[in-house]
Amino acid sequence: MAFDGVVIASVVHDMNRLLTGGRIYKIYQPEADELLLVIKNNKETYRLLISAGASLPLIYFTSKTKENPMTAPNFCMLLRKYISNGKILSICQPGMERIVEMTIEHLNEMGDICHKKLIVEIMGKHSNIIFIDEKGMIIDSIKHISNQISSVREVLPGKTYTTPPGKGKIALCDLSVTWMENTLLKKSTSVQKAIYGSISGISPLLANEICYRAGIDGDCAVASLTSDRQTALYGELVRLKNQIEICDFHPNIVYEGKTPKEFSALSLSMFADLESVSFSSISEVLETFYAQKEQVTRIRQKSTDLRRIVQNALERTAKKLDLQTKQLKDTQKKEKYKIYGELLHTYGYDISPRQKELICVNYYDGKEITIPLDPTLSAMENAKKYFDRYGKLKRTYEALSVLIGETKAELLHLESVSNALEIARDENDLMMIREELVECGYLKHHGRNQKKKQKKSKPFHYISSDGFHIYVGKNNFQNDELSFKFANGKDMWFHAKKMAGSHVIVKMETADTLPDRTYEEAARLAAYYSKGRQAPKVEVDYTQRRNLKKPPQAKPGYVIYHTNYSMSIEPDISGIREITE
Repeated sequence: MAFDGVVIASVVHDMNRLLTGGRIYKIYQPEADELLLVIKNNKETYRLLISAGASLPLIYFTSKTKENPMTAPNFCMLLRKYISNGKILSICQPGMERIVEMTIEHLNEMGDICHKKLIVEIMGKHSNIIFIDEKGMIIDSIKHISNQISSVREVLPGKTYTTPPGKGKIALCDLSVTWMENTLLKKSTSVQKAIYGSISGISPLLANEICYRAGIDGDCAVASLTSDRQTALYGELVRLKNQIEICDFHPNIVYEGKTPKEFSALSLSMFADLESVSFSSISEVLETFYAQKEQVTRIRQKSTDLRRIVQNALERTAKKLDLQTKQLKDTQKKEKYKIYGELLHTYGYDISPRQKELICVNYYDGKEITIPLDPTLSAMENAKKYFDRYGKLKRTYEALSVLIGETKAELLHLESVSNALEIARDENDLMMIREELVECGYLKHHGRNQKKKQKKSKPFHYISSDGFHIYVGKNNFQNDELSFKFANGKDMWFHAKKMAGSHVIVKMETADTLPDRTYEEAARLAAYYSKGRQAPKVEVDYTQRRNLKKPPQAKPGYVIYHTNYSMSIEPDISGIREITE
């Protein structure tokens, strides 16, 4: 998985083909480090997503819309001022680097023609979107980089734009036999590292592919290459160069089972044993591959504080449970003290003054037993002492039994909140989880309008292969809502057995029974949206909704049931159609 120079070359090829000559119709900034340009050209409308996110920088065409802030950020307003309705003159990628330059023509306040450049740098945590004028002066950027952040290059309004510092790599277009002999083959490293460390735009994935095509083990040392292997390697590099020059791209995703493993703008022959799915454009590949990852990444970033709170509470609760369990184990001595007291009442008349122990027969099992005595006390006083110990341990046992039950319930509840954080898809889901943490005392309440926003968050909605509607709770509030307000008594309820997970409701509507396939699909959903989603198989309980009960003062999402069936199933939901609203 690499957003390398070759992938960007494929994106730039599509951008030139579709956008050159077009006009920028609308400009949005849905995230702090993200732009969405709506461009009209040849009676078509295109949406170009540009992200400078440190964890997932991207640039590709998208068909999806994103919610935008009510007030546009300053960078977005600046772009609207200068290049709204601007004409895209050219798009280029300097030297196969991970940089895209868009030259835009627009009219200034006086009606004169001006030119600006929007430069997109796709470079991991150093990614940026920079807006410069005709003289190369930075007007603004989506991220400001001062000399306190980077001593190498400042990116600030009023500064002259300079390209990111190079790493001594050459572009594929400069490839030559002389360079091959004097530079690449002199590297004291593996062939794979030598390739991606010497040629710009090539990732480790593509370097391995080149080695595979040349019949070379990418991990072998450069010095070990024979002359034939050297020739084959150079031939594959030239082939790659020619393929990029004529824009002979073949966008694809390689799947390992049902999971996307890698993507590329070129065919990956080294994965011949895996399934490869071709796409009509690299943007389709990127949108398919990264859509879910980008969403998950952003939600994880926004839920960092909640995760920390839940994780700390989980650790504290787990330690408390360990301590309580240890204390409960210590109370197991109570029965021994009770027997000591009873035996002293029976055999105490035989005890001499200052005797330190009593050896007698335990009439409960017929075995001989030794009872330690306090020589300063009488037999009855020793018996009372043991009965007192028994009574104290018994009370401790009873109290700890209640506390352990409460601690286990708290631990299960926190695990369910942690699971809800894992499956959250948007900020409204996080808001409901935050409200639950406030209600349960893990967070202090802030703000008054949270409940109003929570209404936007809805359960997952699926349609089974047999046409039955299936609903999955995203968090404990939704679980309670689904099970006790939304579902009817005859609707079917599914949940992963003895672990945190979502409540899954299958609406029966007018049907009296469910087909086996729908049972299995609902169980797969319950397994997937549970703590056991990474397990090969998960045991899932299912029963009619009428069999559920919620104990008084129970935590959100907690139910009890005694009549149920179970099945063991894989947590795989591929093929189950989701309804997005």
